[in-house]
Amino acid sequence: MPKDLQQPLPLQENLLATSSSRGLAIIYQLPTCNMSTGPGLESLVDQTISVITNDGRNIVGVLKGFDQATNIILDESHERVYSTKEGVQQLVLGLYIIRGDNISIVGELDEELDSSLDLSKLRAHPLKPVTH
Repeated sequence: MPKDLQQPLPLQENLLATSSSRGLAIIYQLPTCNMSTGPGLESLVDQTISVITNDGRNIVGVLKGFDQATNIILDESHERVYSTKEGVQQLVLGLYIIRGDNISIVGELDEELDSSLDLSKLRAHPLKPVTH
């Protein structure tokens, strides 16, 4: 949050508003989740997901389970390694466990769209680690 923002004020159950010295109003929508069962991961079980880790890795696999600390179990997983000089390399990992405190983003993967991509022709800079 920028330094000139004021303390957020609740608008309704899942909305916060704040303002800055420049007169900007910023509204945040807070995610709704049940912390005892995880942040909506139950709807992704047995589906292919993509996980971005804090160290910048992209791991794709089938979500088989998770716990209250968002530790996740992936099956049929592989890591996608991006490069600006050659296509995306896919390193087979198989059954894989990722600690919840090492996860930055979990997202559902559109398998139809993903299978239509030619990863050997895709060039991209690798992600940098998350800094706190």
